[in-house]
Amino acid sequence: QLQLVESGGGLVQPGGSLRLSCVASGFTLDYYAVGWFRQAPGKEREGVSCISVGGGSTKYADSVKGRFTISRDNAKNTVYLQMNNLKPEDTAVYYCAAAGRPCSAQSFDYWGRGTQVTVSS
Repeated sequence: QLQLVESGGGLVQPGGSLRLSCVASGFTLDYYAVGWFRQAPGKEREGVSCISVGGGSTKYADSVKGRFTISRDNAKNTVYLQMNNLKPEDTAVYYCAAAGRPCSAQSFDYWGRGTQVTVSS
């Protein structure tokens, strides 16, 4: 079964950090660009970050630039999202998705079920 599983979410105070992981099973991420998305209650899903197949190209939403870092470890079939200096407005369900095409195509083939991130004091 082809699937992506996110983990690492939780409750954190403003200014804190979390690292999300996205692990693929049933297929290898080596040939896929991987993106992170989030959806807050009552809001549309938004793209947060994306990393190319080889990891040499990354993209970030303006709202997270300088605070979030995406990376990948193909040996572990895993993509990470390091989130620092978290703000209450970062509260959302975070999803990862894999695309058999560049990040710029904005079309993803596989999606995880999400992990909740809550930033609150």
